[in-house]
Amino acid sequence: MEQLADITIRRLLDNEVFELDQSLQEPAHITKRVLEERAQKEYFRALFRLPRQERLLEVVKCSLWTPFSRCHTAGTVYTSDSYVCFVSKEEGCCTLVIPLREVISIEKMENTSLLPNPVIISIRSKKAFQFIEIENRDSLVESMSQRLESVQHKQQTCRKKTRSKELISPLPYYSLYYDDMCTDSEPIEPTGKQNRHSLNEEALMSTFHQTEPETSDSKVTMEQVKEGLWQDHFSEYGRSCMFRTEKIRKLVAMGIPESLRGELWLTFSDAITDLASHPDYYANLVEESMGKCCMATEEIERDLHRSLPEHPAFQNETGIAALRRVLTAYAYRNPKIGYCQSMNILASVLLLYAKEEEAFWLLVAVCEKMLPDYFNRRVIGAQVDQSVFEELIKERLPELSEHSTDLSALSSISLSWFLTLFLSIMPFESAIRVVDCFFFEGIKAIFQLGLAVIDANAVDLCNSKDDGQAMMILTRFLDHVKNQESPLHCITSQHACFEDDKESFQETEIADLIRDSYEKFGDMTVEQIERLRCRHRIRVLQTHEDTAKENTLRVVAPDILLTLEELGEVYDLFKREHFINCYWGENVPVLQYHEPSLQYVDQYRIDRPQFKSLYNLLSPWMCGVHTDTVAHRAFRLLDENMDSLINFKEFAVCLDTMYCEELNEKIRLLYRLHIPPALTENDGEEQSPLKTPLLSTTRPLCVAPSNGEVNDYQEQLRQMLKDLAKDKEKNHEKELPTMNQREFIQFCKTLYSMFHEDPNENELCQAIATVTTLLLQIGEVGQRIRSLGSTSEESSGNDDGGDAAACSRVPEEDSVFMDTRDTARKNSQTSTLTEGEWTVTFEQILASLLTEQSLVNFFEKPVDLKTRIESAKLNQYDQRIAPLLFE
Repeated sequence: MEQLADITIRRLLDNEVFELDQSLQEPAHITKRVLEERAQKEYFRALFRLPRQERLLEVVKCSLWTPFSRCHTAGTVYTSDSYVCFVSKEEGCCTLVIPLREVISIEKMENTSLLPNPVIISIRSKKAFQFIEIENRDSLVESMSQRLESVQHKQQTCRKKTRSKELISPLPYYSLYYDDMCTDSEPIEPTGKQNRHSLNEEALMSTFHQTEPETSDSKVTMEQVKEGLWQDHFSEYGRSCMFRTEKIRKLVAMGIPESLRGELWLTFSDAITDLASHPDYYANLVEESMGKCCMATEEIERDLHRSLPEHPAFQNETGIAALRRVLTAYAYRNPKIGYCQSMNILASVLLLYAKEEEAFWLLVAVCEKMLPDYFNRRVIGAQVDQSVFEELIKERLPELSEHSTDLSALSSISLSWFLTLFLSIMPFESAIRVVDCFFFEGIKAIFQLGLAVIDANAVDLCNSKDDGQAMMILTRFLDHVKNQESPLHCITSQHACFEDDKESFQETEIADLIRDSYEKFGDMTVEQIERLRCRHRIRVLQTHEDTAKENTLRVVAPDILLTLEELGEVYDLFKREHFINCYWGENVPVLQYHEPSLQYVDQYRIDRPQFKSLYNLLSPWMCGVHTDTVAHRAFRLLDENMDSLINFKEFAVCLDTMYCEELNEKIRLLYRLHIPPALTENDGEEQSPLKTPLLSTTRPLCVAPSNGEVNDYQEQLRQMLKDLAKDKEKNHEKELPTMNQREFIQFCKTLYSMFHEDPNENELCQAIATVTTLLLQIGEVGQRIRSLGSTSEESSGNDDGGDAAACSRVPEEDSVFMDTRDTARKNSQTSTLTEGEWTVTFEQILASLLTEQSLVNFFEKPVDLKTRIESAKLNQYDQRIAPLLFE
């Protein structure tokens, strides 16, 4: 269930980085077997830190000849599109990653009792790996051979396009050459253009090497000893495709020599494969991306001089320019991530130990493989790991967790540990040792070291009075983590300069801290971490959704009269409608996922069918078969930017007007639904309700109430128009366009439809018939006024008596409408109305409706929104899914 919940919530909420497997595209086809296969693929990618696009193809039990133990080691072989990987059955004993680009041949050997079903994989460094006890050997070898041919074909194509080049930085740091491109004897095709930006062809540390002037012989000797140990290891275990064993783990924990650091980072992260597979990719990317301005480039420029400012390499334009190119190229390559803070610190360290192009591919490996989901707008991956780290503290350090029931502060303090791999909070020469472990172990190394830091300060943290003191304890401890073996000049962490206390503090050796992390917490496995991540990712994403909801309600609530509880329920229905569309709606890309990068009210948006569904569920203005038509008009009215989507605030304001606003605002909304842009020329002309005896313009405008008195509607209307004119002057509202006869017919049709099946339907129909008759007479009078006024102007020019003459020709019984003549003439001058066209204004419609108490009661009658919400919760899924099931 955890797997299913993880897939569901990531698909719906984590669209920045989550890409759904093809097998999970159809929710109805998800089975237990499919979920187990996905979990195995996730474990495979995490264990060997392979790209997301790598497909796990075969998993086979076997044994691998391990020369260091002089026996066959039992384990499992995993094959994918571009790799053959092996992990021993015994945790941590042996791991092997073989890129197919390094493979020369895959052969079956003779089957014997000592070597059952053997397979030999030969690589270009003149080494071979022997696998035995492989089930279904023939089919496995055949499929791997086919993939090998495909890889070799790509390499041959690559040889025709580019010449062989050095892929690794020159000495004194390391020398490593690959011949998978082409040889010097092969012809070279011209590139067609000269790159304008020159790239650094060596690591910055080779130019800006910060060796201490008084470096002791012991430190130099230690570096030489480490180099010798690594050379011995290469000769025994291999260099490019090396066995990763407990011995190499100890070598990494001792610290990688300065001269081999870049090479080993590339090998451990497998960035060397991307580098070899994409010749000229980075150079072309730099040419395309440099000079283009966007939000990412502006952020990069702000952070360039904050990246290791104490190091001389970044006090120089050479280092700054290289850092700018790497970060800009990556933002251009991966716009989903773009640029995030802390990427500048990582990239600057990578540039110190690798060529510029190598540093770029190392950054790709860190951001896309080793720290997935870390570098995005919401740093979801980092927050998930903070939550995992909090649980590990509770599990591994029970005394501390018993003393401090709330460990969220510790996990928050440690956020920068994970985002910058301790580079921003430790002295550089110490933090670089942490980076060594990270490239070999992955995120497990950061969890281990974080626990070791908390453990070393457990007593002080238990005695701390508040979160601020706990932060000071950890900050001061990390500031004093030293690396006495480093040949580099000491570089203090950025915040150490701001310490006010000058008290002496006990220093901790980084080698001891790393050793403690392995001894006490090294038994964690990748499988355990991935399981915890899966569990906590659900909580983190749900927390983000809760925060988004709270902020959305805070933005919308001041503008509406709905209660906060009702608004929250409507928000849930709005979001649920969006999610239903993700699963069962049309495949419209813009609607597939929400956009967390937008403002809170815009993160969820719905289209026309979704709005129609919600309108039918929640609107109090139900019009029978005419409801969908009104819903479509409401959508067009709300979609002001015409992107065919509306956000939650627009929907909530519309619903609030229907339920909570005063009568005049409700009529204003209803009026706007029947004029452009809500009403279009394409709206169908059905049988008009005006063509009935009830709507005759010859009906007398008086009705005898139950008390026997006769209401003079002309007198009431005259007074209401005056009152509305005064209110309009006070409010200074934007004047609404007039309504022509076609629009008025649609308006009346909607009113009749709204009254259908109402308990007072007969009384309401009688009232609307009276109002309609009145408005028809108003429109006809206005039509005559404009016609007579136009004739008068033509005959008498600018004669001041023209208006009086026109008025004298108006029948006496229509004098009540004279107050609207000026408005009608103004509209005839500012609009495209044809001469003598029938029109009425919003004020005239509102005043006419106010003359009928039954209509006033209908629109002012309170409607229980909570009841509609509860009904919507029960029927929302059925309403959307039933038509699909029927199909």
